[in-house]
Amino acid sequence: MEQQPFKPEVLEQLRRLEAKYVPLGQDLAAYLEGLYYTDYLNYWDYIHLDTLLSLQNPRTTIPDEKIFIMYHQITELYFKLCLEEYRQIGEDKVITGEMLFKRLKRINRYFENLIDSFDVMVDGMDPKQFLQFRMALMPASGFQSVQYRMIEIASTELRNLTDKEKRKALGLQSTHEELMGCIYWKEGATEVSSGAKTLTLIRFEEKYTQQLIQFARQYEHMNVWAVYKRLSEEEQQNPRLIRQLRELDSNVNVNWPLMHYKSAVRYLQRDPEVIAATGGTNWQKYLPPKFQKRIFYPELWSEEELGNWGKGWVEKVLNGDV
Repeated sequence: MEQQPFKPEVLEQLRRLEAKYVPLGQDLAAYLEGLYYTDYLNYWDYIHLDTLLSLQNPRTTIPDEKIFIMYHQITELYFKLCLEEYRQIGEDKVITGEMLFKRLKRINRYFENLIDSFDVMVDGMDPKQFLQFRMALMPASGFQSVQYRMIEIASTELRNLTDKEKRKALGLQSTHEELMGCIYWKEGATEVSSGAKTLTLIRFEEKYTQQLIQFARQYEHMNVWAVYKRLSEEEQQNPRLIRQLRELDSNVNVNWPLMHYKSAVRYLQRDPEVIAATGGTNWQKYLPPKFQKRIFYPELWSEEELGNWGKGWVEKVLNGDV
């Protein structure tokens, strides 16, 4: 049987492959032979579907615990999507205002999806089941999400994540270790009665402190605000870009914590008694944005907006208006 000649497009691809491998001293024929023996790629193999679906391992037999696990796993995957955008923003040596705008828009979209989906946590579990299985999770807490902490660090100057009064005491020449030592989230993981660190915070610091300090060093000049300040004055004044920065500030520091607060109120607010969170975190003072006043980009907000940061949102939650 007469062998048919290669189609022109196949020959063109072979030429391109040869141009890639030959300068590297590689044998193109060997690579093609390996391709001959390679099996077809299946969707379930590519995304490791069987492994992914096997990662839900409840600690109890209470059915809704699986919902709790799956939603938190989804959340961490969204955080990873965000961190990939932060990485590309920070590593782009010639980034333009338009490219920064596009990547910030992606991050905001991810957070908006999370915020819109959080009703899974607010209304998607039976309250009685939650209050039963949560006791088997102690001292684990969403507070311990290191990816969320990395998102905060990659968004702004590290100083903006520290306690305001402690920041003043440290001065402008603070080290990363000093700033991390007075990071805002420590206050949220202290026992209400004694003020001592919770086991949740102790374990988190043991595992992640050095990693977060290293990450803060890496992003000192790669964080979103540092990248934004390197743009031309004209690009910095672009209202579309400023709007994305303000939306990121609102999404991460107001809307996302507010949804957690809404969930905590639903499950833990039982007048006259307030149930403690699984990690012992002081959720009533830690979650409401009006108390923490975490603000990534204070320069982009008016004095009135800064003064009213978070006011009204908590009251709406408690009144059932959100």
